[in-house]
Amino acid sequence: MSKPTASTARRPRASASDVDELVTAVLGASRVLVGVSARSLSDIEDAVTLTQFRTLVVLSNSGEINLNRLAELLDVTPSTAMRMIDRLLAADLVTRRDNPANRREVVLGLTDGGEQLVRQVTAKRRREIARIVTAMPEAQRNDLVDALRAFADAAGEPEPRSAVGTAVGW
Repeated sequence: MSKPTASTARRPRASASDVDELVTAVLGASRVLVGVSARSLSDIEDAVTLTQFRTLVVLSNSGEINLNRLAELLDVTPSTAMRMIDRLLAADLVTRRDNPANRREVVLGLTDGGEQLVRQVTAKRRREIARIVTAMPEAQRNDLVDALRAFADAAGEPEPRSAVGTAVGW
């Protein structure tokens, strides 16, 4: 759970109508982002499903992890995560190897092809989002950055481990 920042700690609690207005605005923005996401996957829809792509992004952001951790991050059962991994292994997009620190455990990661796929889709999303953001009034862009970071933080979304500018996004 995140701690309020100095700027958010001083703000009065939002009224129900303020919350409703924010929810409506976020729903509108989410429709835009879902559209961007769908279009970014259109070129590879024969290679992976939306759910499989989410798995690749989680692995890209997490590095090598075990199956239970992957299931936790995806909010699915380990058996569901295992079925997903089996399909991605067959497509040569993920790796599965014994954990050298614990031979009873396997670690999962991405192949070069999996990394390339994530980079390709993310680059396409970044270009389309950049086009949209560039069309916004410049004065509102900084407020948008702060608001979106606060929104992601409130949802418990971890920061991508990649450097700014190359961050992988879902």
